Amino acid sequence: MTIDKIQILCDGVELPSVDFEKISNWIVEVAKSHNKIVGTLTYIFCNDEKIIEVNRQFLQHDYYTDIITFDYSRGKLISGDMFISLDTVLSNSDMLGVSYDSELHRVIIHGVLHLCGIDDKGEGEREIMERFENKALELLGAMN
Repeated sequence: MTIDKIQILCDGVELPSVDFEKISNWIVEVAKSHNKIVGTLTYIFCNDEKIIEVNRQFLQHDYYTDIITFDYSRGKLISGDMFISLDTVLSNSDMLGVSYDSELHRVIIHGVLHLCGIDDKGEGEREIMERFENKALELLGAMN
């Protein structure tokens, strides 16, 4: 499925039932709020087996994660491939006591925020990322 410049692929999982047209518009608005322009974005929804394979092969990390973002951005144009493990999204939503859709939206925008230049690995960066995620989720909730 392709919406404008956002491509949605599935690898070993079924397509999540979210409004991808609304998500696409939301991503464009979030990028704009960070003074960025959306280029080609590819979301690859997968399972835990695939995400750990990608994590090991490309990042030499031996653990499960919800999202891996490959950044091809240049200047103001954001572009990248984002692998999202729907298994981990589900387990995280259960652990955090939030809805699956809410957690999926958070992970979808998390990758975009990385492409916008926001990190979450250094000291104090996780809190900054969470603040931007929450602001983006509020925007999504306000969109018709």
